[in-house]
Amino acid sequence: MVKAGEDITLLAWGAQLEVVEQAAEMAEEAGISCEIIDLRTIVPWDIDTVVESVLKTGRLIVSHEAPLTGGFAAEIAATVQSRCFLYLESPIERVTGLDTPFPLTLEKEYMPGPLKVLDAIHRTMDF
Repeated sequence: MVKAGEDITLLAWGAQLEVVEQAAEMAEEAGISCEIIDLRTIVPWDIDTVVESVLKTGRLIVSHEAPLTGGFAAEIAATVQSRCFLYLESPIERVTGLDTPFPLTLEKEYMPGPLKVLDAIHRTMDF
């Protein structure tokens, strides 16, 4: 757990951790309290910590650099949904890379950035 919060759980690993931290700072200016979890490893991944956080906040956003289709966020979302379904206040959001090859010159458009995560936070909170 990187940061405790009350309204929404943000989950990331690797380079995306900094991205969700920046998004959380912006969200907190709007009065949204974000709990941030650094997954650190995806095999095995800390299911118990994530589930405990989602049971508290009722919301989850997973951010990773891989494409949406076939990305590990889908496994996380499926597991959390099966364990927290009755406690979810909104659908689980995945903020990911695009489902398309990309030239390196367009990396900033491809990778999820703080503004994309912030948009997902607002969508989730407004659901």
